[in-house]
Amino acid sequence: MKNKVSEKQNDNDMLPEYDFSSMTGGERGKYYKAYRKGHTVKIHHKDGEIITHYFTLEDGAVMIDSDIRKYFQDSESVNKALRCLIPIIANQERHAGKS
Repeated sequence: MKNKVSEKQNDNDMLPEYDFSSMTGGERGKYYKAYRKGHTVKIHHKDGEIITHYFTLEDGAVMIDSDIRKYFQDSESVNKALRCLIPIIANQERHAGKS
């Protein structure tokens, strides 16, 4: 037997109390540049202890902008496209070295 709450949650990913559509002054992507550089999370415990975690992009990780992401949804598609560019770049470098 399902309750009404679980049925409503299945219809919508976000609960009503997290609906930010009526808020004004918000700016999408306001902190994305800072996030890409890395960020810090501080956890404050009841006993006064503060634990700090530092997060950065893993070595080799690349952030793809949303306009590009619609064409390349996964790592495989990105890698395939980049492998196609390697010969072009290598050829341009060879020609630039001859000039």
